[in-house]
Amino acid sequence: RARGGAGPVRQFFALTLPLLSPVILFNLITGISNGLQVFTEAYVISSGTGGLGSPDNGTLFYMLYLYKNAFSYAQLGFASAMAVLLFLAGMLLSGLVYWLSKRFVNYDVTGE
Repeated sequence: RARGGAGPVRQFFALTLPLLSPVILFNLITGISNGLQVFTEAYVISSGTGGLGSPDNGTLFYMLYLYKNAFSYAQLGFASAMAVLLFLAGMLLSGLVYWLSKRFVNYDVTGE
């Protein structure tokens, strides 16, 4: 390292992390979206244990409950309302993260 240069920790926090911040924001927003839509894992686990949400509704995530109302109980109106609420919750959480990111995400490509 040249005399007077930045050390590895300073390089990480001053260069690497700010340049990666748009990628981190994208992954955070897609992670929120995917986290709200957990279905396949719960469906596979519960189908092997005797029913949707079994045992003792331990795997009854929101999406599985939505599926159960729509296709097992034929409560399509209720399931549609649940889907709209899920959409609104996802938009609200993503919008909140995006709004908070204005302080932390670096979009400066000129380096000034």
